[in-house]
Amino acid sequence: MDTTTEDGRANHTVNGGGHENEPGEVRSGRLRYLLTLSRPRFWLYLAGPVIVGVAAAARTPGELFDPLAVAFFAYFLLPANLFLYGVNDVFDADVDAENPKKEGKEARWQGGSVVVSTVLVSGLLGLLLAAATPAVAWPYLAGFFFLAVEYSAPPLRFKTTPFLDSLSNGLYILPGAAAFAALTGTHPPLAALVGAWLWTMGMHTFSAIPDIKPDREAGIRTTATVLGEERTYAYCGAAWLAAAVTFALVDTRISLLLLAYPVVVFALYWSDVPTDRAYWWYPALNTLVGMALTLGLLWRLVYG
Repeated sequence: MDTTTEDGRANHTVNGGGHENEPGEVRSGRLRYLLTLSRPRFWLYLAGPVIVGVAAAARTPGELFDPLAVAFFAYFLLPANLFLYGVNDVFDADVDAENPKKEGKEARWQGGSVVVSTVLVSGLLGLLLAAATPAVAWPYLAGFFFLAVEYSAPPLRFKTTPFLDSLSNGLYILPGAAAFAALTGTHPPLAALVGAWLWTMGMHTFSAIPDIKPDREAGIRTTATVLGEERTYAYCGAAWLAAAVTFALVDTRISLLLLAYPVVVFALYWSDVPTDRAYWWYPALNTLVGMALTLGLLWRLVYG
């Protein structure tokens, strides 16, 4: 909106953000918010599977830096996270108002035209990536975008349906499957897809334990609110154990590596460590496991 001062000069004020003359601190504050919105601690939950998928697909070291592989990593490192968590936060704004997890490491939805536009553009960039990708990878990309939206948005809103909320979080491994398919022209092994999907089910449900109280107060039903804290621990352990067993059909070394998850979750259950604190340790565990898996694949690539 434009107003006029006493000396006749135009005075520009900002409605909804994004004005070119807005103060620098406003712009920097918005950038900090967008960075927080994208969940930097969880960036590798999408980009990590891409790294693993590319390492598994590559037949020569040079293929690790194929332009399409780099494009997949770049998109799923930041823009895809902005899209995924932006959709999540806009449809959870009322629920998150009383959620203590949104203080500090996360942020409550702020809205504004610039923020909404950034989330939408992040999604559109994914369509550009798909246009440059072989058709064999399209089902995995389509699955990712469908689940990324409908996990949080009506009419399906999977996150409010017990067990479907857990099942739908297979979306996190789909970028890796798409990258593998795009570079090899073939689908990933079925056992790898099933095992990785089971792993994401355990991760999602474990992350929902700290939300049991605020979700119940908000009237939201999830796998964790239905099972309660103790049985949710058992559910996570069972999902991770099933993932390890399934990966034995692909490579027993991967299976043994994934046994770290059921071991850690049962150790936490018998410890005095609060779940809302342990929840923030899992990005480090996932990074270590993903690093070990990737290094093993690179060893195979270099040394056969």
